[in-house]
Amino acid sequence: MLPTLDGVTHHYVDLPGLRMHVTEAGSGDAVLMLHGFPQHWWEWRDVIPAVAEHYRVICPDLRGAGWTDAPPDGYTSGQLQADVLALLDQLDLDRVHLVTHDWSSILGFLLCLNHPDRIRDHVAMSVPPLNATFDRGFAGRALRYGWFNLILPWPGLGPWALQARRLPRHMLRAHSTSTPEDLIELFASQFADPARARAGSALYRNFIQPEGLRALRGKYRDQQLTTPTRVLIGADDRVVKATFEDGIEIPGAGHFIVDDRPDAVAANVLEFLKR
Repeated sequence: MLPTLDGVTHHYVDLPGLRMHVTEAGSGDAVLMLHGFPQHWWEWRDVIPAVAEHYRVICPDLRGAGWTDAPPDGYTSGQLQADVLALLDQLDLDRVHLVTHDWSSILGFLLCLNHPDRIRDHVAMSVPPLNATFDRGFAGRALRYGWFNLILPWPGLGPWALQARRLPRHMLRAHSTSTPEDLIELFASQFADPARARAGSALYRNFIQPEGLRALRGKYRDQQLTTPTRVLIGADDRVVKATFEDGIEIPGAGHFIVDDRPDAVAANVLEFLKR
């Protein structure tokens, strides 16, 4: 069932090869909020009201998630960027403030590098800039606490692990300090649809894993972001630490910082956008 929130409207936008579900609230300059995995637009439920008092907030379900189509392909860097740009075009938005979490922060950094004319500024969460230098313990923590990254990309195995729903439940329980069980079930339930389970695996196989490895190998080391950027990292994040320049640590939050500390997220977004 599609969750609802006071003041939020729902509509669908037909993009090339994709019907995208989009929620909106407020008015003024546009703030585009992109969710992480294994979530959808509802991730922003406790942030939307505060930001919508000052801005037009737009929260789409990205390809394969929530109530947007889950086609069998298109989970590549180029197509995912094209989806976002096509959405902006359909909404007649030349430039937007961008707020992202988890894998959509990788997408956000790529948009800032490749299409800086479309992004005013960027608040990213739980993922460091692509040109950041990772601390020595990162790889070990990623293997210990992010072992599911080795399962999800595999055709057959990845979709099975998602459709069984135990894996998305584990991801949310183990990497959040406070997400309640009913919300965990809401996010995990989308993977009962085999098409969405396959989409999640394809996203890891074709985007999350390749781009993560490129960043670790230093592909983006010499590329400088010109877009004003703020990065929020949960103090209790088991994998990513705020050891890089301009990283801001948020107490009481794990990887799922938007669920754990929506108050701190909203405050940082508003402060940064009004700077």
